Formats: sequence, structure tokens, C-alpha cells
Amino acid sequence: MASKPLSGVKVLDFTQLLPGPMCTLHLADMGADVIKIEPPGGEAGRGPAGTPISHFFLAVNRNKRSLAINLRADGAREIIHSLAKDADVVVEGFRPGVMRRLGIGYDDLKAINPRLVYCAISGYGQDGPLAELGGHDINYQSYAGILEQSAAPSGKPHPGNFPIADLAGGALSAAMAVLAALFDAQRSGQGRFIDVSMTDCAMALNVQPLASLHTWKQPVPAGHDTLSGGLPCYGTYETADGRHLAVGALEPKFWQAFCAAAGCPELSKSGWAAGKSGAAVKTQVAQIIKARTLAEWTAALAGVDACVSPVLRIDEVLAHPLTAARAMTVDTPLPDGGSAPYFAFPVKMSDYAFSLDRPPPAVGEHNETVLRELGHGEDAIAALRAAGAI
Repeated sequence: MASKPLSGVKVLDFTQLLPGPMCTLHLADMGADVIKIEPPGGEAGRGPAGTPISHFFLAVNRNKRSLAINLRADGAREIIHSLAKDADVVVEGFRPGVMRRLGIGYDDLKAINPRLVYCAISGYGQDGPLAELGGHDINYQSYAGILEQSAAPSGKPHPGNFPIADLAGGALSAAMAVLAALFDAQRSGQGRFIDVSMTDCAMALNVQPLASLHTWKQPVPAGHDTLSGGLPCYGTYETADGRHLAVGALEPKFWQAFCAAAGCPELSKSGWAAGKSGAAVKTQVAQIIKARTLAEWTAALAGVDACVSPVLRIDEVLAHPLTAARAMTVDTPLPDGGSAPYFAFPVKMSDYAFSLDRPPPAVGEHNETVLRELGHGEDAIAALRAAGAI
């Protein structure tokens, strides 16, 4: 088995909560040495002080080391500068200008290490009219035009429990950019500053509504577009037990297969019906699906290649054969001595096997190890502790 793809890459991770930690989780799972730099009390994602560490934190911080340091204390800047000398990547998620004011911004660290790749993740980018504003996923989705499309045909926008701007806009876009810049730095010897706006990156994913705008010369209302419920062949339908089927039979062959299995061959040419005709077909399909439970539909459609699937709860996802067959969970040690399944690194590669090499770290668990790697002796470490830096 070859070494992991990012073996030997050193990442300084100043991020908290979800977007940045998810980005560096992917880097860590691929073999990078990620040093999580957090306040002495721990980052916000760990949960309130005095409470058990949150499952939220445990889900996105495996395979990392923790250096708990007060970035405003005497000696802290020098530690970061020392770490940056042989680091490959910095990822931070502060508002624009915070790292610069601490003396550890891109220009400061670039002067120490010109090949450093420095990625700043923010809500609205490093410049522009909203750069200084705070925000969360719901705000980034709203500015990107995604939230407006989340509503049912006659309902209000409703954010799902999947923060797409944080995860796809922040975490995955940042990881993609970091890897591209890292590849170039290895060739050119020069790093880059990466400005990841979660709003920008979420906006760039909003392809279907933009295409529909250009096609119809006006925005298509939520719930009426091709992929949001406007067609009989693509949407969710309630079953007899209050569960739902996801019907994604866009292509005629899939719709025909579904109609045959559902006992409604007369609808086999109506999957793309629109307007009043489409509404009538959807009503018929809804009545047909409502007549059986989710389990009955799952059995009836077993082996039918129709792009129809049960809408699973998260507990059912963990128990589904697909999840096990694809090795999509990893048992992670908990602080109380137990364990819990979390999602594993999702991408499979030849000559690479995902592994849990380190459980999520305790606050400052690796302080002394990291400082010794920088050449600090016991007296120097004690002095930093006395100064409140660690």
C-alpha cells in the first residue's frame, strides 16, 4: 500500500465550527498533518464549557492534532511564525483582517515561507460591500439565490438540515483550491493567497435556476422548475405510512419502468407533462403512491431500474447495506470510553485506504509535542504556560 496522497503535507488549521474543519478533515484523512490551532478553552464547536464534547466536533476533527494557544498572548506570534516556516498550508476562517492584526496574516507568513498556501474562508469574501458582516449558512444561501428555491410551491423558504453553503461552498471549494495551489507551489516554489467566499461558491452551484432564467426570461418560482417539483417524473411523493419516495425518473425509460412497476402504464408517456396536464398527472401519481407503505414500495421496486428510492432517515442510512458495502462509516472513540459511527472519507482511490489514525483531540492534547518539534525545551514551554500563551 502506497503512502497516503497528502503524506508529508503540513497544515495549520485556525478554523472553527464546520466549513474550515470539514475542509481540513478531508486533508487530514488523505494524510496531511493537520495541527488544529484553537483557543485554550477549545473552539466553539466543542460545545459549552463543562459539558461533554459535542458529536458535532467529533464528526469533523479526527486525524488532527490540537495546539491550544492564546493568539494574543506574548510569545504566541513567534510560535505561529515558527510553525509556518515548514508548513505547506494555512486555513483560517476569521473575518477579513483579523489574522493580519495578530501579525500572522498572509503577508507576515509569506515573508517567512514564500511557498505557503494560505486559504481564508469567509462568508462574503475578503472585499466587497458585505466583507465585514457576520453570517451563517442560511445567510449565504439567501444571497446566493439557493434559499429562495427551497420552498414548496406555496410555502416559505425552508433551509434543510444540510448547510450547503458551509459544506460545498466553504469546505469543498476550499479543499479544491488548496490542492490546486499546493500542486502549483510544488512546481513553482511560490504559494498563493486563496479567498474563499462561501456565498460566491454557493452561488456558482446555483446552475439550474440560472439556466431556467435564461430559458424563460424570468425566474421560475420555487417548486415549479424541472428539478424542484415541476414535473411528475421528478419529485417526492408521500406513502401510506407518511414516509416518502424520491422519484427521479427523468429519462423516458426510467419513467416507463416505474409506471409498469406501479401498475399505471397509461401514464408512461406523461412524465414530462407540464401545466394543468402535469398537475393532473402528479395528482394521479400521488394517489397511486399513497396507497402503499414505504416498505411495500421498496419491495415492489426492488430490482426495478427506475431511479426511484426511499427517503431515508439518518438512522436508516447508517443501517443500509449500501453504507456498509461502501465502507462509509468508521467507529470513532468517544471520551466516555464508548464509540459511535461517523462518516468516513467518502472517496475511494487505488493504493489508498482511509483509516482513523487519531481520534478527535482533546483541547491542547498535543501542545508539548508540537512545541518540542519546534525546539522548545521544558523551561520554554513552562514560560509560555506562565504567560498564558498555552
